[in-house]
Amino acid sequence: MRKDRKRSQREDSSSSTTIIDRNHHKKHHHNNSSLPIPIPPTGKPSSSAFVSYLEIPNLNPKLKLLCEIIANTPSLSVEKVLDDTGIRVSQEDVEEVLKLSYGSPGPAVKFFRWSGIQLRDRHSPYAWNLVVDLLGKNKLFDAMWDAIKSMRKEGLLSLATFASVFSSYVGADRVDEAIMTFEVMDQYGCRRDTVALNSLISAICREGKTVKAREFLRLARELVRLDADTYAILLEGWENEGDAASARQTFAQMMSDIGWDPKNVPAYDSFLTTLVKAPDGMVEVLRFLETMKDRGCHPGVKFFKVALEECVRTGDGRSAKLLWETMIRINGLRPDTQMYNSVIALHGYLNDSDLALGLLDEMVFNGAFPDSQSYSILLRFLIKKKRVREASPVFAEMVKNEFVPDHEICSSAVKMYMDHGDTYMAIKVWKFMIENYKSDLEETGNTLVMGLREINRVPEAVKYAEDMIDRGIKLKSSTLSLLKQSLSKVGKGFLYDELLRKWKTR
Repeated sequence: MRKDRKRSQREDSSSSTTIIDRNHHKKHHHNNSSLPIPIPPTGKPSSSAFVSYLEIPNLNPKLKLLCEIIANTPSLSVEKVLDDTGIRVSQEDVEEVLKLSYGSPGPAVKFFRWSGIQLRDRHSPYAWNLVVDLLGKNKLFDAMWDAIKSMRKEGLLSLATFASVFSSYVGADRVDEAIMTFEVMDQYGCRRDTVALNSLISAICREGKTVKAREFLRLARELVRLDADTYAILLEGWENEGDAASARQTFAQMMSDIGWDPKNVPAYDSFLTTLVKAPDGMVEVLRFLETMKDRGCHPGVKFFKVALEECVRTGDGRSAKLLWETMIRINGLRPDTQMYNSVIALHGYLNDSDLALGLLDEMVFNGAFPDSQSYSILLRFLIKKKRVREASPVFAEMVKNEFVPDHEICSSAVKMYMDHGDTYMAIKVWKFMIENYKSDLEETGNTLVMGLREINRVPEAVKYAEDMIDRGIKLKSSTLSLLKQSLSKVGKGFLYDELLRKWKTR
């Protein structure tokens, strides 16, 4: 089967022209240029590099059968096998099958031809675009251009078609050919405008080739106007590559060309995100934020999220506070739960429990709701710092909201409460533990029993010792020995004898 698939791919590189041009297509009055074309992983094409019908749960049986035929039938036999099924297809069926057949380009194109006969050569523009993308992603560029020429005859070409070609060439490390494609777009009836330029630049930057994008823009700017999106794409490329020096140069050029623009949030996001990850970048970022505020501009949530995580990583509470204050003053920007968790963790690390607790209370007013991590971060900090009074309502609220504190938090809480004489909360947490955990309860259970005995609450100590034995939780012999001493002192040795009998039976 695998050999057939490889052979059919070789056959297709020479036969796709015939397959496509033999059809006589009817014109459509729309281009569907906004429809997305799936872009599979780039690099050396193989059937495993693309999304397969086998990965789609509950796929329509008809579509599944068509995909199976394409995946498992040599290219030369596909049309006969399809004829034998007696299946009828719609435009939508063809689109769905093509999206799942990138790993078998030869048979997929034969399926496209076969289905065209049923549809009286009325394939949708989207299906045509998928064929172009499928061939390009498999590096069958001659066949891809034959398909494009057929689309041009019928007026079906759109920017989506050329966006696919840009992506395929760049993914194959043929950036120069992607650029040449842009340069001949107008010969195919597609405008070589700013939107098309941005599509090309995006494809180049997406593959980590932002230097080449910048080099091309130095020439292209004489022919096509660069806009805010052009710079935002380039800055995102530098962000992905971690190139702060180049990001500064591009930002300066953007300021020279288009100036400050409150709507250019994506560009500011990428630029500041790149800076904040650079050595000593936080100082530069805070300076830029002040300049931006004076000009009515600001980055988006994306930047603040990354910046706050950087503050947590470096323990920089001062910068975190400045960033937080800047963010909450920006209309329309609201921190999410993850961001709250980051700053709660930071202030916990910096021993600022009042601020950490205040952030938990504030969350819901900004539309961010505490999750299990929010409570867990805060509880760990409060328990570590022995903040008994503050920990109790946080634990209660966490449980009320149906989140389960982890075993370590519960065990530490029981010990803390017993050490500080709060037996009510210690017992409450212990009961929660035995309801939610079935193992590793021995240490905490013995801690509770020993703590109750030490404060002369022996009957309760015996009660929880018996309950431990009944539940199969090991009661230590040292715990049992100390209970014996306490019971003997008050003349209740018989209770110890009963406890010992149960303990031995277990």
